[in-house]
Amino acid sequence: MLRGILAFVSGFRRLLSERELRRLVLKMSAVLLLLMVVLGSGTVWLTGMLLGQFVPEGHAWYAQLLDILVWLLAAALGFLVGLLAYMTLGSVMASAWLEDLVAIVEGQHARRQVSFWRSMLQSMKSIVMPLLQFLPFALLAWIALAVPVIGGVLAGLVWTYAGFRLLAYEIMDVSASRRGWDWGRRKQEFLRHRGFYLGLCAAATAAMMLPVINLLALPAAVVGLAQWLHLRGE
Repeated sequence: MLRGILAFVSGFRRLLSERELRRLVLKMSAVLLLLMVVLGSGTVWLTGMLLGQFVPEGHAWYAQLLDILVWLLAAALGFLVGLLAYMTLGSVMASAWLEDLVAIVEGQHARRQVSFWRSMLQSMKSIVMPLLQFLPFALLAWIALAVPVIGGVLAGLVWTYAGFRLLAYEIMDVSASRRGWDWGRRKQEFLRHRGFYLGLCAAATAAMMLPVINLLALPAAVVGLAQWLHLRGE
């Protein structure tokens, strides 16, 4: 996991240090900021809905403790859902710029080989299989909520792993598409280097919690991964 965290930090530093990368990030930041505001509002609504569904009623001595635990769980699930939606939609909406970022990292000049809208369409196609793989984990998490006492913890662990797994495929998308990797090859890549991708996603998730820096989380993760794959000779 440490290598994934270091790759994210390296990608973040490179975004800030290279003029051409900074220029591309500024172009996509307005789109990402608008998306963040919209999804942030949706996350607040989702958290409130979850609280309304699961906050226990009554005046028992443990009711206040359960209220706090449910609030923490609802906030965590709401944040995770918002994060996944942001990274997924952000990777689609900013796909053309992310493509240029990766091209620069791989030693090529940023050039638009396909149109902006076609790039978005290609990115949308790459989302389908990761989402289908995510659904069984989501169902398992909801089932885990029914387990007494530890259900919330189990659901949180399942959601976190499934979320990081989905996030890894989104971050991988641009580099994988440039290499012509099909779904099977992408899945093989994740399984072979699971620790790296979990660390990369954990670092991106932590960055999403910090104002301003959260706008750089997606491009920094994409650049960090591109550097790592390039150094591996992939």
